This record gives sequence, C-alpha cells and structure tokens, in this order.
Amino acid sequence: MVRPPRGPQRAGDTGTRASAVRYPIGRPTHLFAPMTVLLCHCTCPDVRSADAIASALVEERLAACASVQPGMASVYRWQGRIERAEEVLLLVKTTRDRLAALTARIQALHPYDLPEIMAFETVGGSAPWLDWVEAETRAEPVA
Repeated sequence: MVRPPRGPQRAGDTGTRASAVRYPIGRPTHLFAPMTVLLCHCTCPDVRSADAIASALVEERLAACASVQPGMASVYRWQGRIERAEEVLLLVKTTRDRLAALTARIQALHPYDLPEIMAFETVGGSAPWLDWVEAETRAEPVA
C-alpha cells in the first residue's frame, strides 16, 4: 500500500489539507479571510410587510440585497401556546458593520412584538459578489 506523503510538499505549504488544494489562479482569499458579509434571517407575517422591510433596508444601504420567500409554514410556542402560521422568510445580505443598525431598523418596521432576527457568518463565496455586498452597504457610496 502506497501512503500519501506527509508534511509540506511545496514552498509555503503547511501540510494541512487546505494547503494541498491547487487553485488555477491563485488562492481565493475570500475562502480563508475573515468574513464581514452576513446572511440575516427574518420571518414576516406577509409579503407586504416583508417587501416593505426589504425595500427600506436596501434603500438605506443597510443591506445589499433582500430576498422575499413566501410560503413558509412555522410552528412555534408563543405565550404558552403552540401556534402555527404561514410566514414569509426574508433573507438579508449585509455586513458585520451594518448589523446593529439593520437590526434596529427591522425592529422599528416589523409588525411583530418580537421579530425573529438572526445573523449568520459566511465562510466563503464568490469574491466579486462578496465585494459587491460590502460596497453596497457602505454608509456613503464610493464614487
């Protein structure tokens, strides 16, 4: 049985699995650098409120994009009772720097007493798209 070689095989390799991957045009930095782009998840009672929140977030540069996805069935406990509701999922693409303002704005616009707002870190993606999200969420657009 032939075993694969251990340790660094090329200059700059650390011997880890990631360093053994060969990329045709250099290492994509967005796969290994700390991410500033976040995906935020928010549920809304209907398309109208989800669209209003999405539009405000993008217009105010708190989000680069917001996807409105109707047709979600939710089951949850609220005030001691099991509830079921049709909801709309709002997926918001933003950055870590804009998260606090985005959260406050959703809370101000949302019809629920306790809106569901969760932010997830991205671990990679298309470098040009991630750059676009960062550019579109700057408080002052770059000329």
